[in-house]
Amino acid sequence: MTSAPQTIAATKALTQVMRDDRGRLLAALVRALGTFQRAEDALQDASIQALKHWGRNGVPNSPQGWLLQVAKRKAIDVIRKETSAENTAKSIAVLQEDASAEGEIDTMQTIPDERLRLIFTCCHPAIEWKSRVALTLRTICGLTTKMIANAFLDTEKTMGQRISRAKSQIAAKGIPFVVPEVDQWDARLDTVLATHYLIFTTGYAREDDLGETLCSEAIYLTRLLKTLRADDPEIEGALALMLLTHARRNARIGADGTAVSPADQDTSKWDRRAVAEGQALLQTAMSRRKPGPFQIKGAISDCHMAEDGPDWAQIALLYQALWRYEPTPVVALNWAVVAAEMGQPAEALTKLEGLADALKGYQPFHAARAKVLAQLDQKPAARQAFDQAMAMADNEADRRFLALQKAKLE
Repeated sequence: MTSAPQTIAATKALTQVMRDDRGRLLAALVRALGTFQRAEDALQDASIQALKHWGRNGVPNSPQGWLLQVAKRKAIDVIRKETSAENTAKSIAVLQEDASAEGEIDTMQTIPDERLRLIFTCCHPAIEWKSRVALTLRTICGLTTKMIANAFLDTEKTMGQRISRAKSQIAAKGIPFVVPEVDQWDARLDTVLATHYLIFTTGYAREDDLGETLCSEAIYLTRLLKTLRADDPEIEGALALMLLTHARRNARIGADGTAVSPADQDTSKWDRRAVAEGQALLQTAMSRRKPGPFQIKGAISDCHMAEDGPDWAQIALLYQALWRYEPTPVVALNWAVVAAEMGQPAEALTKLEGLADALKGYQPFHAARAKVLAQLDQKPAARQAFDQAMAMADNEADRRFLALQKAKLE
């Protein structure tokens, strides 16, 4: 008979396992079953069974192992119903030995490798970037479709369709569930790191709990990569960049709800442990003498946190180095902003005007242009640019900051 305390304990245990280990379990099941959908269905069936079994008999010593074993058994039952006798035998042969074993199994030694396979599968460059991010969040991080939709300002239905299409693409294109060969690591790793950073920046732009979750998940994923390829300077650079940026999170919005630039932040609110770890990672990465864009971005973030304020001269040199790797309008925009900070607003405005067509839909462009026009005392144009930037701002803190800057024109 199931008692209320046992039911509560079972629910808490299952919630914790699915929060902490869903990615590990799903990766192991995708590896065993061959498809995302079959793995997700099997894990869902096992979770339902866990609530009943654990509520009646208590939480097992290895709840992760229990779920993995039961999920495989559930998958075998489904395969038997869906396929012919000949194909059934082929499909379940590899599962039968594990699934029929008595007792619980310890999965933790092998699952990290499987998660790495799943990360690379989700982040395959053949899949559109937004779908890569969404699929990674759903499978590895365990975020709900609704949470992911909120992060991208999409409807839950639209995001669900996007994730489903990504899974179908993986099947249709025959994208393998493997860690790439050594000669493919560099090209694929760039895609993985770019996806992780997109998750981070999406979260950092938000002011709610979902934003914090996205940032934490991006840092977690990058830490996972680092444990599996410990000496890669670009992984170290990406992790350093995220840690140094995230360390300032508690200081970036003032008591009145207005965004605060790094130069004006209360540094006592910075997470000093994250700063120290990020700086140490960056130092290690640069000592390997294999420069890359994430190391440069990490160094730029570090220069923004100098004791005497941002080191604009060094930041300008770093953007010049970054341009060789990423000659994009966004890098050009940031480089122009640095020129303005160094007392060259006319030069900065010339650069910004050249980016108008490429970045007309990019809010930071209008914010930067407004600030430079204000520096040049071109008040009517500055007011118009501030209004456009405020209209496009993603959050209230940025709108308040821009409104304050506009008010200073008077």
